Amino acid sequence: MKNIQQRTIFYPGNLLLLLGGLIALSSCSKLDQNPESTVTKEAVFKSEKGLELYANSFYTMLPNADAVQRGDAMADYTARREVPDFIREGAYTARQSSGWNWSELRNINYFIENCTNTAIPADVRNNYIGIAKFFRALFYFNKVVRFGDVPWVNATYTVDEEKLYKARDPRTLVLDSMLSDLNFAITNIKATNDASRTMVTKYVALALKARIALFEGTFRKYHTNYNLVASANFWLKEAKDASARIMTEAPFKLNESGDSKTAYRNVFVSTLPNANEVILANVFDDKLSVYHDANWYWTSATYGDRASLTRTFVNTYLNIDGSSFTDNPAYKTTVFQEEVKNRDLRLSQTIRTQGYARINGGNTEVSAPLFSYTFTGYHPIKWTLDNVFYDAGSRNDNALPIFRYAEVLLVYAEAAAELGELTVADWTKTIGALRKRAGITGGLSALPTRVDPYLQQTYFPEISNPVLLEIRRERGIELVFEGLRFQDIIRWKKGKLMEQVWNGIYVPGVDQLLDLNEDSKPDVLFYNQNPANRINGVSYINVAPSATSTPNPYKLSNGSSGEITWLTNIPRVWNDKFYLYPIPESDRLINPNLGQNPGWE
Repeated sequence: MKNIQQRTIFYPGNLLLLLGGLIALSSCSKLDQNPESTVTKEAVFKSEKGLELYANSFYTMLPNADAVQRGDAMADYTARREVPDFIREGAYTARQSSGWNWSELRNINYFIENCTNTAIPADVRNNYIGIAKFFRALFYFNKVVRFGDVPWVNATYTVDEEKLYKARDPRTLVLDSMLSDLNFAITNIKATNDASRTMVTKYVALALKARIALFEGTFRKYHTNYNLVASANFWLKEAKDASARIMTEAPFKLNESGDSKTAYRNVFVSTLPNANEVILANVFDDKLSVYHDANWYWTSATYGDRASLTRTFVNTYLNIDGSSFTDNPAYKTTVFQEEVKNRDLRLSQTIRTQGYARINGGNTEVSAPLFSYTFTGYHPIKWTLDNVFYDAGSRNDNALPIFRYAEVLLVYAEAAAELGELTVADWTKTIGALRKRAGITGGLSALPTRVDPYLQQTYFPEISNPVLLEIRRERGIELVFEGLRFQDIIRWKKGKLMEQVWNGIYVPGVDQLLDLNEDSKPDVLFYNQNPANRINGVSYINVAPSATSTPNPYKLSNGSSGEITWLTNIPRVWNDKFYLYPIPESDRLINPNLGQNPGWE
């Protein structure tokens, strides 16, 4: 098949037709409700083509377009239209919980159990079993991150089996089983380089292993209440070794085509996956009318979340010379027009800054941050195409990376640093390489020795290792809006970051016209009293205290000046129970043996 999205369309929805009704896949959503399979399997499992056809049904498990480009809608650095119920005290319970769905697992286990026809060479069968086990590990990773302990199921059950009502297994057993699956996949998957970047290869399996192992190693290290600290280094070493194999064996490298002003963002707006950097992607096709809606989501006043970066996070972007922006004593009162200059070039490839332009019909127009689309002034562009044509509806055909080489470098650097094994050479080929691609000129080939006080005090007061601090800075910036931040918060046990104020650009005073992109045209005005005469093209934002009982969600931190703050009237209070989701109440009623996660009882 040409790409993942086409597989999603043509498989498995048409799988029953394609197999002539010979396979009945379960449609049940609960582990406790899987029916006994009624299958005539010979037509599928007697040939390599049949195995390939069945294995294609697994690809629907990969993150879809929404999961990729909207995945950080709940993250510490994301201000948005409304506070997610999950992080509002008392707003989320086991009755609202979801995700306890097991039909995909049964599909995988059925395949593994029946892929036994000795007329097919063993290496061919093991290749497809390896792909199935890759997806089983992916399935369980999502379950463990969400729920912690879950039942490990590696066989298909009949409806009357007592195993359907078993208790959850410890995460240690589940993770060990996932590791075994991934090692089998890495050993047996034949493909090493898929030009389309849409197929599971040996290196995709290694990338998943690296991601999972880093998650588990740091989770065990920082969640000391689990009493698993002693095994943390085992997982960190697995993460380091898996990423090292990709770095030394695979044909990937950072995309550096073009120049530093475009090389980073090109990875996210190209129609075809960047062959250098992207390891696996969702691919879309204008000719087949297969699209996603990134532009609509990120550039709509009503459809999307109006997700915006916070100033607290934007402050972490280094200056172009490698120094910390927050070392300048005046950083707190630096206006937007100045704070985005001479910074890490990924900043201008992540949000709208001076010089950003869009195509509108036959015209190219400079475009400032629009407060109809952003709450903070830090208006994202990472996933969007620079043509207003794409803004209305599902029209995007740019590829969406799922795994890319930059993450592999970050996994290696973090795992090595956590193990105390990161060398100068390691730094240079990982963090140094990422920063060099971003145009940064300083600190590329020397381990940092100074703790950045802003980074430490604002984000990681418990970390005194300057190397580890800088790696965490780099991970946040490089992977921003790629759907991994909440996982990072969970594994680092940094849930309190979710309470940070949703803050925005510094406003020197109310009733002042601000030209954010310095094109000699005013863009926004913040006011306490509604102006009588308004200028076309200017956004007018009311920051006055509310005259009614409904609080004004917009404020300036100093009243008539200061940082924008958004939705401070709705508290976000982190509770440690939020590190795991509750087991859905409906599923516990079916199987009381599941129990409940701490704090959600």
